[in-house]
Amino acid sequence: MTGANSGVGLETTRQIIKQGGHVVMGCRRVDVAQTVANGFAGLAGSHDIIRLDLADLASVREFVAAFLRNYDRLDGLAGNAGMVNMQGDLVLTKDGFEQTIGISYFGHFLLTELLLEILKATPGSRIVLLSSVVHAGSRRSRPRVHLDDLTYRSRSFSNFAAYAEAKVANILYMAELARRLEDTGVSTASVHPGWARSNFGSGGGLGMRIAMSLMRPLIRFVSNSNEESAQTSLHCLLSDDAPKHSGAYFSQQSVLYRDRECRKGGWPMQSPNPHARDMDIAKQLVNLSYDLVGLNRTR
Repeated sequence: MTGANSGVGLETTRQIIKQGGHVVMGCRRVDVAQTVANGFAGLAGSHDIIRLDLADLASVREFVAAFLRNYDRLDGLAGNAGMVNMQGDLVLTKDGFEQTIGISYFGHFLLTELLLEILKATPGSRIVLLSSVVHAGSRRSRPRVHLDDLTYRSRSFSNFAAYAEAKVANILYMAELARRLEDTGVSTASVHPGWARSNFGSGGGLGMRIAMSLMRPLIRFVSNSNEESAQTSLHCLLSDDAPKHSGAYFSQQSVLYRDRECRKGGWPMQSPNPHARDMDIAKQLVNLSYDLVGLNRTR
């Protein structure tokens, strides 16, 4: 479970442990993860914490090596970690990726690909990767992945456009991977968990912090609790029905969809964004990603 120390990731972790499961928490700040994990005392299940910084591909490889030394099965891989750059300026990861897509997509891509063999060796395993309602855009403007410039070398940077593009990439990846994993017993899903009341989107400048503070009373009326937001991920990880729709997009209800017919959500539902359903682009994205993260296409 990435992003397991806060928000939807923490609540999803808590619910699985409560039901007797064992969760490996992949977190950048181990001390924070340990503090929140103290709250699991008395629950039926158990947990482990391994450091994971999705903005650093070397850290991803170190996490996988540590996991494989300690475990011989993986029933579910849940990619909850993500971010939006609230500062507004282009920030690059250690590996030269734009920070938003570097964490939300490329870090999870490498993590997933390196764990595919143990997932395939575990009967009925599942892969869940968070997307967002933001990927849908509007009828006038649908976000897409820019295969010719994923790292913003030649185009202007927009923080929320970058976030939307990363979430389109996550949907495309889960759809492509589902086709690749047909007949292996491994299923995939992309998820919009709802607008959770978490610390997501924090860290902006003074103006943004003031705006968020003023909006906080309204947000409670249109957002979901972390417990509510975790339900779609839990459905994809635990239900008998979800694997029948491998590669699909699952969405919590959300008033944030610009397409009114999508606001009720669906388990699963079709994305209103045609760019998120383009399998040719999905295959090109994955092939390019192999090169960019330094993997040989042998999987």
